[in-house]
Amino acid sequence: MPARYRDLPLPVGDERLASEWLEADGLGGFASGTVSGIRTRRYHALLLAASRPPGGRIVLVNGMEAWLETPSGRFALSSQRYTPDTVYPDGRKRLLDFCPEPWPQWTFGAEDGTVVLHEVCAIHGVPGVSLRWRLRKGGPARLVLRPLLSGRDYHALHHENESFDFVPAISGTRLTWRPYPDVPAISIEANGAYRHEPLWYRNFLYEAERERGLDHVEDLASPGCFEFDLDAGDAAVNLQAGDVAGCAVPDPGRPLRGQFEGEAARRSRFGSPLERAASAYIVRRGRGKSVIAGYPWFMDWGRDTFIALRGFMTLPGGLGTAREVLLAWAGQDSGGLLPNRFPDAGEEPEFNAADASLWYVIAVYDYLRLARGASRPAASERSILLSTVERILAAFRSGTRFGIRMDQDGLLAAGIPGSQLTWMDARVDGRPVTPRIGKPVEIEALWLNALLIGRALSSEWGDVYALAAASFRARFWNGERGCLFDVVDVNHVSGENDGSFRPNQIFAIGGLPFQLLAGPEAARVVEAVEERLLTPLGLRSLAPGEAGYRAHYRGGVRERDSAYHQGTVWPWLIGPFVEAWLRVHGTRAEVKLEADRRFLAPLREHLAVAGLGHISEVADAEPPHRPGGCPFQAWSLGEFLRASRLVAAPR
Repeated sequence: MPARYRDLPLPVGDERLASEWLEADGLGGFASGTVSGIRTRRYHALLLAASRPPGGRIVLVNGMEAWLETPSGRFALSSQRYTPDTVYPDGRKRLLDFCPEPWPQWTFGAEDGTVVLHEVCAIHGVPGVSLRWRLRKGGPARLVLRPLLSGRDYHALHHENESFDFVPAISGTRLTWRPYPDVPAISIEANGAYRHEPLWYRNFLYEAERERGLDHVEDLASPGCFEFDLDAGDAAVNLQAGDVAGCAVPDPGRPLRGQFEGEAARRSRFGSPLERAASAYIVRRGRGKSVIAGYPWFMDWGRDTFIALRGFMTLPGGLGTAREVLLAWAGQDSGGLLPNRFPDAGEEPEFNAADASLWYVIAVYDYLRLARGASRPAASERSILLSTVERILAAFRSGTRFGIRMDQDGLLAAGIPGSQLTWMDARVDGRPVTPRIGKPVEIEALWLNALLIGRALSSEWGDVYALAAASFRARFWNGERGCLFDVVDVNHVSGENDGSFRPNQIFAIGGLPFQLLAGPEAARVVEAVEERLLTPLGLRSLAPGEAGYRAHYRGGVRERDSAYHQGTVWPWLIGPFVEAWLRVHGTRAEVKLEADRRFLAPLREHLAVAGLGHISEVADAEPPHRPGGCPFQAWSLGEFLRASRLVAAPR
């Protein structure tokens, strides 16, 4: 990824201006926005805090109006889009340079030659963000900032009302607003003078929300202005949420400028931007840790957590993180099921997944296999992890919720009408788009791998594996098409098979510790997947020409969910594919080099396209494979990291 956008200023409308940046606080909160500075999502904000980490997310400070005052006049640095489609002011035309590392930095140049550097930095472990403006050239110059506030759920929108409380409590350099009684307080500490001047800014337009068929117009409240003399020194502003569980308001005596220096020291410990990107998904949950599935709208999901964690383990310090995450999740199982999702609002977790528990078993195996030295678990911790594995296996064998049970053939049956238990879980009008009730191929691959792992704990699981493996070989090969069935015993009807060509079959060869399909059959599957499903950004979820194939992921909620697993590309699947491809073609140095060039290089380029330094959730099935969904997705990055390790590992 280029360190800077050297050819700025960019033409208005240049897609790079719409690229998004992310600053996560390690608690579930974050700051995010676009290179241009125009908020295009309801989730773009400077202070978006998790009031009950990592959930209860509230948008508090949506943005800032910023302008310079010099002897030559007034020059806007901020940019806002209003209805019907008006950009005012248009500070992006003064954007000279943008750099995303080690935190987002914009360089603006006014027409009179004044140059200002603006920086945004989330403070790890604190529900807050630090802002700084530095005079780089010219002067005298005065900076004026007008914060734009709301105080709303991060999925909602804010509108002008009489209840908003504009009046701050003032303590030294800190001003604190409580816009509504039931939301966290907003603290702003600045080394500039404050002038109270309440205003409503109406009709901000969020283009990405409009494209997604959602409400997209918002009003924001601005209580007043902060003014700074840039000739006298940097303008420093700290934003923080109050009333966040387990987080204290910072020491009033701590220097404003010290926030950046502290974060610079912390971030210098990461060996690369990708390591720091991975750390953005690791959050606190209670006394342990978890993994946010994606920013800006996902919480921590079971399957996503354990899939992403396998890639994050490959990074320095990743095994220690894996230990904390796996132990934190160990106590969350119910009837052998681990939560598929923790709702943001704090309701009871959802246990509607047949694969989350099995992915946990895989992640535990990877961790115990790799852990050395300080990352090794204590005997008591190892016992907790293995006991959880045994409970999962026992529950799946005897049967648990949603019809998940071991059948007489040793394979795992799962699903009841109206349920969606695999990763292909989209619903339209309350009904699953791809219910896949019966025996889905990747569920069987996970089950067989879990049985092999369990065999080290008890010989009984080896006997079950022998039965299930024989059934898998006999039941899943589709000789007519030269590939694997996607689901056998559809709707629990014996012999009813679904031959849709989907990527799930790749897990029989790659993506899991133990390969289930080998020889010519494995080679045929990998070749067919490469031919029909591979794109530069990952694998299609359904092959072109198959019934229900959708070429594009766009439109309103119904249209997008209908396409979600019906052709839409998923970058996270590149990890299983690369591993399968290497298992078929060998691991010679030149083969690995080819795999890296053909399959990973395009994703490496993608790091500079949508969510800067990260990999998107999905992309269109057809060229130019426009990215969509969350621009920052944990398992996309995790599997890219794991695949990168596979092609880089010594022979």
